[in-house]
Amino acid sequence: MSKMLKPQLADAVKTAMRAKDAPRLGTLRFLQAAIKQKEVDERRELDDPEVIAIIEKQVKQRRESIAAFEHAGRTETADQEKAELAVLQEFLPQAASAEEVDAVIASAIEEVNDQGLTGGPAMGKVMAIVKAELAGRADMTAVSAQVKAHLM
Repeated sequence: MSKMLKPQLADAVKTAMRAKDAPRLGTLRFLQAAIKQKEVDERRELDDPEVIAIIEKQVKQRRESIAAFEHAGRTETADQEKAELAVLQEFLPQAASAEEVDAVIASAIEEVNDQGLTGGPAMGKVMAIVKAELAGRADMTAVSAQVKAHLM
């Protein structure tokens, strides 16, 4: 990214305020608060990868909430969560293509197999490699399912 995420987020908050876009503004402020809380807890400034990790966590929470609300028949609340999810995803890096994800998984499995690991123990090692390569660019839940299918 050409621009640091925190200033980019601050600019998005200002734009949402000017546009009087309350739902977007609420989501952005919530994200800023989560980042600020982490900085206060750790007593230091966060860099972009750490901010991306916070955004990923928020995205994962929204996806889980959407599934729960839809299962409970609360479509209005699920739609609100979907809108928040869309706002959060704007700040994540460009998503990796399916081919790129497959290539990273295959490479990681090959690397771990060369170390002599297979089955369950290999899963953790493969996921560590894959997560480092695809951080913020792929849904790790789906990637984990793919890795498990390849290893079994």
